[in-house]
Amino acid sequence: SSAGDKASVKDIARLGLDSTICGLARVVKADVDACFDSDVQMVHTFVSTSDIQRVNTIKKTREEVVDIAVQTIEYIKKHGCECLFSPMDATRTDVDYLIEICKAAQDAGTDAINIPDTVGYAVPELYGNFIKSLRERIPNSDRAVWSVHCHNDLGMAVANSLAGVKIGGARQVECTINGLGERAGNCSL
Repeated sequence: SSAGDKASVKDIARLGLDSTICGLARVVKADVDACFDSDVQMVHTFVSTSDIQRVNTIKKTREEVVDIAVQTIEYIKKHGCECLFSPMDATRTDVDYLIEICKAAQDAGTDAINIPDTVGYAVPELYGNFIKSLRERIPNSDRAVWSVHCHNDLGMAVANSLAGVKIGGARQVECTINGLGERAGNCSL
């Protein structure tokens, strides 16, 4: 998001840590290229998918969003990086459309699919069953690692993340040290 962020990521990538360094990028070529320039091994790309976010923030049709997501994932994979894909505001996205875009992302080669509770309004049992239902309804969903990303607006980020793992079968939790993050924060490690 800035020259300073890019320099920081590049410095971290050069440390030779026993970890996968991942850069965050909108489905915008310049953002993805900034990740490549930072020597990351994985790019986490995201796009708004709920009608309210898609229409009001990026002003794209559902079809355009699927096309942009697929093109971005293919671009990332062509450059030899792993890809994590997030349909932003997934918990408020029409479920049939969410399945369509997650399937398209998987078919394009994404290594992981992340289901964000972007506005932090989910509750554990429903969120866990939501992840489980998506995994059951998408053919060969086990080809990708399923991940959760929960915001803490209602104080449920940790509980929702654990439900995403225990009920939903997610294998990855996006979390932060001490719950730092947008608005009320994210799931705390």
